[in-house]
Amino acid sequence: MRDPDDPDGRVVGTATRAEVRARNLAHAATGVLLRDGAGRVFVHRRTDTKDVYPGRHDCFAGGVLAAGETPDEAAVRELAEELGVRDVPLRPVLRRWYRDGDTHYLAHVYEATWDGRELVLQPSEVAAGWWVPEQELRAALADPAWPFVPDTRALLAQWPGWGTPQPA
Repeated sequence: MRDPDDPDGRVVGTATRAEVRARNLAHAATGVLLRDGAGRVFVHRRTDTKDVYPGRHDCFAGGVLAAGETPDEAAVRELAEELGVRDVPLRPVLRRWYRDGDTHYLAHVYEATWDGRELVLQPSEVAAGWWVPEQELRAALADPAWPFVPDTRALLAQWPGWGTPQPA
């Protein structure tokens, strides 16, 4: 558990994932936006069995930090687990608190580029995925009816430079 009154999210305790979800406890999590060499963003649809925001679209691979795990370690682990991407440099881009009625966490957001083999999607978390030009993703995000996870939508809006047209 993290201290929500501390901007750095100092660890103040531990809890099971089930308890964190049931009580909406403050914790830390990572999100990695994956681009290809052409600048497209990987977007996926979450499985219908996810415990938070099932079936919605997202463009972050990520998840909750394990006890004793650093944000960098968790980001590397989650990117490998969810998309099969390993051995890529991660660039930290944002650290912000996010809270709604379903989740409350200190987000550690990263960006990475992947031009390797085909992605290997984790079937328990990722139902389908595809590469989208950033402009197309920004247009879709402008539609509040698009079933996109609210935390990533909010974090993208706080990301310095996100939404600025990228050179072709």
